[in-house]
Amino acid sequence: MARIDSRKARRMMAQMGLKMDELSDINRVILQGDEREIIIEQPVVTVIDLKGQRMFQIAGGSLKERSLKREPSVPEEDVLLVAEQAGVSAEMARRALLECEGDLAKAILSLRKG
Repeated sequence: MARIDSRKARRMMAQMGLKMDELSDINRVILQGDEREIIIEQPVVTVIDLKGQRMFQIAGGSLKERSLKREPSVPEEDVLLVAEQAGVSAEMARRALLECEGDLAKAILSLRKG
């Protein structure tokens, strides 16, 4: 297999309209989805520009992943109101509010039925 020197390779890439640069000042890359986040520490990031289309290549670094699912919070006033109206404990009212996504009327009705 024939080797191509780097100067010749750069010239060929320039003729094709391809530019490559390394971003040396990047310390962290975060990929964020709806339910999780991927964090890459100390990555090697290369920008490839091909006729106006920019692509980023990420390599190396340490990888961490964390879940973004969070338990919704329920105001204490809502819990007390539902508990009083449905005649149940605060804990049952809190569970009902979480199941009903914070809808007070729906939580009260579900507790009165059950």
